[in-house]
Amino acid sequence: MPYRFKAKESVPDGIRRIVREEIEDATKQLSHAKGANHGKAIHEARKSIKKIRAVVRLIQPELGQIYKQENGRLGEAGRRLSEIRDAEAIIEVFDGLVERYRLQLKPQAIAAVRRGLVKNKTETEARVRLDAAVRQAASVLRALEKRLAGWPLKADGFEAIAPGFKKRYRRGQRAMATARKQPAPETFHEWRKRVKDHWYHVRLLESLCTEVLQTREGALKELETWLGDDHNLFVLCGKLRDDQERYGGAENVELFAALMEEYSKELRDKAFSLGERIYEQKPKLLGREMERLWDTWQNQPASMKEEGKQQQRAQKKGAGQAQFRAKRALA
Repeated sequence: MPYRFKAKESVPDGIRRIVREEIEDATKQLSHAKGANHGKAIHEARKSIKKIRAVVRLIQPELGQIYKQENGRLGEAGRRLSEIRDAEAIIEVFDGLVERYRLQLKPQAIAAVRRGLVKNKTETEARVRLDAAVRQAASVLRALEKRLAGWPLKADGFEAIAPGFKKRYRRGQRAMATARKQPAPETFHEWRKRVKDHWYHVRLLESLCTEVLQTREGALKELETWLGDDHNLFVLCGKLRDDQERYGGAENVELFAALMEEYSKELRDKAFSLGERIYEQKPKLLGREMERLWDTWQNQPASMKEEGKQQQRAQKKGAGQAQFRAKRALA
């Protein structure tokens, strides 16, 4: 099922349904996380866990003390899976870097680094113990599903989620300001996490089906991707420098480090340019706009809602066709 609220469904019911669906998706993926093809399954399971954490953050004011417990358990479940997934993702990051700067790199230099990264992935999987990490994550999710009915959710309408929505948006504004004043990998990574919160929260409101909201969602996805690429470059650079001999020696590592620094600067400049537009509104004004859209959506006749769904499907189909054409043009 889509990761979004439904019309005429109470917010408490919607919250529990969405979390339950993500738990189901995550546990299904974890059951497939074995053998040589476990990477994709773990990646999808982690995405579902992040979606659940975003929901928990949205309703933090209502959850009270329960929030800290649930967020902590989910974070711990995701961390062990992250070690496994990150070891594979870092190879994907390296491959993307090579594709971008292939003309400036020698084949032997590329091969030396990639061999080291593959070896690191194998060692990480042995150390973390894939089966144990998967069992732990599945156990945390099943326990959460049993506690869902007891979550103290009473408020309904947009007012039930408005405090959490505005709070996380405000944190994104502050994180961006901190990254600008103190440009360090840690501050940019923190900004990325807050961008992801807001992106997931906007996705939960996708059924409001307005062009403005869809544009905002697309911009947030792009911003999160740029900040994620920047963080991945930092992680990759650190890994290469920590064990230079494994990756072809100091000269080889510093060549890649210089290219990563150049690419990182470009990503950060683009992130600030887009972030300024995304975070220009004050939290109260954005909250009012979202509440107005929510009320309009809830009071729409059924025929208009169906028309909105058809438009949404058509837009997604058109976007998919455009991506296909673009890929063919690049082939």
